[in-house]
Amino acid sequence: MKKPVSDIAFTSAVKNQQEQFGSRAGYANMEEHGGWKNKISPDLQSFIAERDSFYLATTNSEGQPYIQHRGGDKGFLKVLDEKTLAFADFSGNRQYITLGNLSENNQAFIFFMDYENQRRVKVWGKARIVEDDADLKSQLVNPNYSARTERLILFTVEAWDVNCPKHIPQRYTKEQVQALKEEITRLKEELLKTKR
Repeated sequence: MKKPVSDIAFTSAVKNQQEQFGSRAGYANMEEHGGWKNKISPDLQSFIAERDSFYLATTNSEGQPYIQHRGGDKGFLKVLDEKTLAFADFSGNRQYITLGNLSENNQAFIFFMDYENQRRVKVWGKARIVEDDADLKSQLVNPNYSARTERLILFTVEAWDVNCPKHIPQRYTKEQVQALKEEITRLKEELLKTKR
């Protein structure tokens, strides 16, 4: 039998816990009926194009995990093909933990949080650093975004899943709140005109 894509996260230890707490049968059914995806779908590509941030997780050779926020202009994370994501790595706090971790262990994880729609998307894969690729850099770097690019990171997708919306607070960006305020002001003005 072909190994389910979700086995990237559902190890034997995880499946034992699922069995113990009663969720294994449901996940086994999900696995039998297609389960998680291992290629970027058009829906995922559209979702990624609207993101202006995500979290990148790596682990060092001693198993210590690290999560770092990555941000940029909307769509700064690019879909290059059905298995590859890429982004410009901007200068930051100069700790280089992610860079060091990837030099020892290329397994990585991307976590997207969409507060507005109460949705999270998890992506497992492998990441690698690209230093000198002018063509790729021209695809990834927005010259109008005010950040210095130190390197590029390519991420090969091995599995992805959309998680449940439970416990995600609904939040909006500053721009979305401003647009709502403007709409409220416009509607109040219209209402006042009808009362005259």
